[in-house]
Amino acid sequence: MHNTLDFSDLLRLIDERSTAFRAAVASAPDLDAQVPTCPEWTLFDLAQHLGGGDRFWAAIVGAGPADGPPAEAVAARAALVVPREREALVSWLEESTQLLLGALREEGPDAGCWAWWSALQTPRSAGGVARHRVQESAVHTYDAQLAAGAPQPLPAEVAVDGVEEFLFTCVATPSAWPHKPTAFDFHAAEGRSWRLTVDGDGARTTRLPSATGGEGEDAAGVSAHATAGELILFLYDRVSADSVRIDGDAGLFDLLRAWEPEE
Repeated sequence: MHNTLDFSDLLRLIDERSTAFRAAVASAPDLDAQVPTCPEWTLFDLAQHLGGGDRFWAAIVGAGPADGPPAEAVAARAALVVPREREALVSWLEESTQLLLGALREEGPDAGCWAWWSALQTPRSAGGVARHRVQESAVHTYDAQLAAGAPQPLPAEVAVDGVEEFLFTCVATPSAWPHKPTAFDFHAAEGRSWRLTVDGDGARTTRLPSATGGEGEDAAGVSAHATAGELILFLYDRVSADSVRIDGDAGLFDLLRAWEPEE
């Protein structure tokens, strides 16, 4: 079995991925370039989204426990002013990241805060926010690099933790699965495996002891095999199913993507 990353590692990775994002923005031929993986956005729009997200979550973490998005965070997002000149934009992005990292450091991993996800498998805490922001920064760095014409694989350290983080945060829910109960297995080439079970009790993920998966009655309805980085990009709908090896009923992934649980 494996452990999740330490809080200090999460902060380091947010900083590293955000630095890589800024490098992609700085080197791109045009800030108005379309982002292929976010077709409605330009690179400037993507930068505004990531930097604004850093500031939004900094305010959320700093506000402490809440039943909804804190007024401070909502006001900060509404008042967002983003410079369009490239050098100023890069500086604004760096400041945004430092605001987030500062709030996370000050509050510490166990500090409670509001979050949009179910608390079923990811805590509504500064630690949960940090773990998710690593993935936001990493996936959007890939988006920015793609728009700049030089996409790079996700770092293995980020990707291996990211598969589990996605399943724990973006999928876990107590809402009933509206179809026949089934399971999705995810096998990373790095030697990590997970099973997402969906049924009348909702969706939850467990770590599997090996990449062999179950057989017979214990078999998953569908399984995906790839590097952790490829699995992340597949889960975030950045690459097609052709980029991973799928065994079983591939149509189940369409049902999973279309599912909108009611909390």
